[in-house]
Amino acid sequence: MELLHQLVFDDQGLIPAIVQDYFSGEVLTLAFMNEESLRISIEEQRTCFYSRSRKTLWRKGESSGNVQHIVRILTDCDFDSLVIQVIKDGPACHEGLESCFHHLFFEGILPEKFSLDDLYHLIQKRKETMPAGSYTTYLFEKGREKILKKVGEECSEVIISAMKNNRQETIYESADLAYHLLVLLSEMNILPEEIRNELSKRHIIDKKTKQEIPQ
Repeated sequence: MELLHQLVFDDQGLIPAIVQDYFSGEVLTLAFMNEESLRISIEEQRTCFYSRSRKTLWRKGESSGNVQHIVRILTDCDFDSLVIQVIKDGPACHEGLESCFHHLFFEGILPEKFSLDDLYHLIQKRKETMPAGSYTTYLFEKGREKILKKVGEECSEVIISAMKNNRQETIYESADLAYHLLVLLSEMNILPEEIRNELSKRHIIDKKTKQEIPQ
């Protein structure tokens, strides 16, 4: 709050706020704040914006339930724009999508990259299109029982390789487990975001010691 007086608002008393997913780094939306909405956001630790069209304040998720919980707020070197990193309870876009930025305008040469989110989206595409000859298609065709069997098998493989203290084999089997777990999540219509949100709630992990039964 001590930097509030250094912020540069425009001639309408507004400052642009780029909202970013704290976990994935994905840009969710671009909105505007005035000093009042910024103060409210800081006090309530959830995003509150100023609507330029309605000329009023609005709290994200007030009607939809898709609240954005603020982790941190950053300002640029000129103090005239903000980046707000959030943990969100649901989609950021009013169209029901995770981000407002989903229309491809231009695509240049992309570097090779990989993320579990990318893999999940690929699995989702396989579920929607069911291309012939795809192992993922095979799993979806066989159904949840087969998918669960594979998850169980891969869990066992991870345990065995770790017990053997075989580092490379543990990495390999863990990758297999991660893939099959993502297939299960897709089959159950569970988003990776929901897992991240659940983990974010577990700030303190209690260490419990199993009590010995007196002989």
